[in-house]
Amino acid sequence: MANISPRKLRDDLYFYSYQQDSNIPLVISVLASLIERNLARNERITKNCTWALSKNVRTRVFDCHETPDMTIQSYLERIFRYTRAGPSVYVVAYVYIDRFCQLYPEFRISPRNVHRLLITTIMVASKYVEDMNYRNSYFARVGGLTTNEMNKLEMEFVFLMGFKFHVNVSVFESYCCHLEREVSIGGGYEIERTLRCAEEIKSKQTEERSCSQITRVLL
Repeated sequence: MANISPRKLRDDLYFYSYQQDSNIPLVISVLASLIERNLARNERITKNCTWALSKNVRTRVFDCHETPDMTIQSYLERIFRYTRAGPSVYVVAYVYIDRFCQLYPEFRISPRNVHRLLITTIMVASKYVEDMNYRNSYFARVGGLTTNEMNKLEMEFVFLMGFKFHVNVSVFESYCCHLEREVSIGGGYEIERTLRCAEEIKSKQTEERSCSQITRVLL
């Protein structure tokens, strides 16, 4: 990974601007690097071990017939360019990907499924983090899918995940730390937390507790 200025990282993730002329968030490069290394490792494993291939039909929903001719970095940049999803969305999407891989250990990220997995998790994460979102049909066009394919991927994913999409502040912070370590491996710098997202998640938790208390009082 190319050298990244610590100050630039701090400005990018603490004071990220949602204006149309915003630069691509640095977290995208970090996430792309992490996934590409995961891909390389999985390819080495599956090359000599056919048993390592997923036999779960449900998790193979992300497989495509032809491998997209686009790098992970380019694909993530395309998603950002057309959706303007903030840095926190990509952190939460990474949480979902990791949870999915833990739930289904036989599933391995590969060139055949990585693009569909990314557009699906980013779309779901955007719905969790952002106040306003594009329709599934728009995400489908951005990701190079049909609307029906996008809808099917989302439905399959939420059921495979057991509808467990809540990300609390401590979990969010732990994944930020993991991304920090990725940057340290590549360039020896630190990646700062996305403070805005942490505050929003904490606010959501407070609202949920308040609503729960009101409901119990009314009942």
